[in-house]
Formats: sequence, C-alpha cells, structure tokens
Amino acid sequence: MLSSIIVTAATLTASTAAHAAITTFTPTADTYVDNGSTGTNFGTSGQLGIDNSPVKRTFLKFTVSGVSGVSNAKLRLHTDDVSGAESPNGGTFRAMSNVSWTETAVTWANQPAVDGATLGSLGAVVRNAWYEVDVTSLVTGNGTYSIAITSGSTDGADYDSRESGSTAPQLVVTDGTTPPPGDPVWVGAGDIADSGSGDTATAALLDGIQGTVWTTGDNVYPDGTASQFSTYYEPTWGRHKARTKPSPGNHDYHTSGATGYYNYFGAQAGPSGRGYYSYDLGNWHIVSLNSNISMAAGSAQEQWLRQDLAASTKPCTAAYWHHPLFTSGANHAPSTATRPLFQALYDANADLVVFGHNHQYERFAPQNPSGGLDTARGIRSFVAGMGGAGAYGFGTIKPNSEARNTGTRGVLKFTLHDNSFDWQFVPEAGKTYTDSGTTDCH
Repeated sequence: MLSSIIVTAATLTASTAAHAAITTFTPTADTYVDNGSTGTNFGTSGQLGIDNSPVKRTFLKFTVSGVSGVSNAKLRLHTDDVSGAESPNGGTFRAMSNVSWTETAVTWANQPAVDGATLGSLGAVVRNAWYEVDVTSLVTGNGTYSIAITSGSTDGADYDSRESGSTAPQLVVTDGTTPPPGDPVWVGAGDIADSGSGDTATAALLDGIQGTVWTTGDNVYPDGTASQFSTYYEPTWGRHKARTKPSPGNHDYHTSGATGYYNYFGAQAGPSGRGYYSYDLGNWHIVSLNSNISMAAGSAQEQWLRQDLAASTKPCTAAYWHHPLFTSGANHAPSTATRPLFQALYDANADLVVFGHNHQYERFAPQNPSGGLDTARGIRSFVAGMGGAGAYGFGTIKPNSEARNTGTRGVLKFTLHDNSFDWQFVPEAGKTYTDSGTTDCH
C-alpha cells in the first residue's frame, strides 16, 4: 500500500467564502521523495508515491484560512488510475513541524523531518478510488499544516497530486461555529456530476449552506458506475455525502440495478435496492421516491407511499423524485407514469414536490394531479435539474409555470417552517438569476 513516502500537509486554497459550514482546501505544495534517486525532485509529478522498497515518502502542505474554528478536518486522497497504484497498505499519516519546505526543492537528501504525531492510517487501497483520514487532531484552526505519508509495505501505493486537477488531494474542514438557530434547511438539485465543472460550482454553493441535502436523480453521468461515482461525484457533492438524502435517476440505472448508486450511498438511499424511503425534518415529513420502477396505482411503491403518508403525524409534507409530472422542458416530456405518486400525495394534502430530469429550473403554481390550478389543495412543484450537467432548453410553456431559467446552474434551498416553506434558487458564482418566495402548508 503506502511505501515510506512522507506527505507534508499542502497549503490549501479555500473554495468558499470565510465562515462557510464546510470549506475544501487544495494543497499549496505536494511532492514525494525516493531513496533510489536521492538528488531528484518530484514536485511537478502528477503522482505521489509511498513505498518501503525503494523507500518513498509523500509530503503535503495546506494553508487553512477563513474558518472560525474547526469541528472536523479530513484529508482526502485519490489513488492513481494506473496499474500498481493499489496496495495492501494505504500508508501512515503523520504531522510535521516543518511548514517552510517548498515543492520544487525537496529531495531525499534534504527532506524535512517526519517528527509529529501519527494522525491515522489506511488499510488496503484499490486504484482509482477516494480515501480519507481524520486529521482533526492536527488542523485546529487557521494556519499552515504539513502532513507526511509513509508506508511499511514493499508493495506501495500511488496517489494523485495537485497537478492532477479534479482528483487532487483535499482538506475538508467543517467550521466549528455553532449553527444558527432556526428552522430546518433542505437544499439540493438533480442531474449533477459529470466530467465538466458544473458539479464543482454547485458543490461550492453547498459548502456555504447548512442543512440536509437532497438529490433528484441522475447523480452521476453517463452510466452511474462505481468508477463514475468515485471520479465525478465523490470529489464534489461527495464531500456532503454524510448529510445527503438521495433519489435515483435513469442514468443511475444505466448500471444494472443501479448498483453503483446503491453501493455508493448505502443506507442513506433507503432499504437496499428499493429506492424509496421517508424521514422527518422539524414539522415536515419528507418522502424520497423512485421513478425508475413501477409507480402504477396498486404497485408496491404506490401502496407503500399511501401507508407511509397515512402514518405521518407531521402537518407539512414534501416529496421528490427524478422524472417530472410537470415540465416545460424541450428534452423530456412530462412523465405521466408518475401521476399515481402525485395523486397519493395530493390525497394526503401534501405541500411540495421536487423533480429533476430536465436540466433547468422551473417553478409551478399549486396544481392538482391533472395539472389544474388548485389554490386550495394543490401541490407546488419545482423542476430542479440544474445541479451541474449541461443545460437543456424549453419548449412550449405549460400552464401554471410561474418561473423558469436555463443556463444557470445552482441549488434550490428550502427553509421548512412549522406551517410554511420558503424557497430560494441560489445561482452558481458569477451568475445572477434567482427566484424566491413563500407558500403555506395546507
């Protein structure tokens, strides 16, 4: 796994504004040294090696700024996607007192001392995968930190360096500030991660928004494979995985049985392989549904939904899934197969439904299951497919469509009050489109 590469904590550059709930830093420096090449500098290498024969050590340096305290810090590394990057030993991680070393000058002959406390270790690692080590004991606030990685194995590991781009090392710092009091925040989008940069932009928005994260499917493109979750989703929205309540999309099901999706999210995706589940937030009951399996009246999912709603004691109800019953998008027509789910929610006096699938944003007035305006019992619905994938255009604008935008990625933030909800479209950096409002529960 890891050879004797020393990793010095690289200086990080914050991806979000100061005092964000979660800030991700990338190294200001990273390199490795090799006792088989004592005078060679590997600072510009795309790879960070650790080994015990020859002895290789990796050094990382991060500069943390703009945080008001640290409640948790994780070092995240990605193994190189090459043969031999895997190892039975992912390495031992230690603090270093030297933070003045430079990436382009360090060699085996002049390497800084690995003289600090052990922060953690990794067991076996495979190629092309993300791993993380808790370094909270070292990263206690703003400052520069060095971390070394060594290995006792003669079958060492290879990680991607900061020169690798999206798979560069990350230091993910959770701010220690006590969350402000208030009603639950529920935020997310669908149609998220691919080889482009859109998911990076929307993940940066989540860094600054506390609360529960939801997804309306097509979490990763193009096929929902384990590798695509590791390569595209994990380095962006993946840093918010612990607070995410997902739903699956059709691209997640390009992998048979959506096994990439279910294996990645585990218990957070509900009972294994089923794809629908529910939970409560404050005064709200929330249901995540699966529009990739049968939704017909009398189906297992539809019957479960009716029973789940009947058992809820919460005064407000929301639901979300991938295929939209209402949409003006040009690429995907309304999915009438989802109407039995909407009908069950309408019969239970639900208040809010969110879809994805069309890569755009659209807000509808409260409607009944047939799409008629219903200001008394209607459910307000949103299409929130602007999580990162390429934008889609609009076709004929459907009745009761009140707001829409394409070409601006973002997240949709709900604040769930005791008997109402606020919505806010939060645009990616550099864009100005927004939409906001309030609706009472029934």
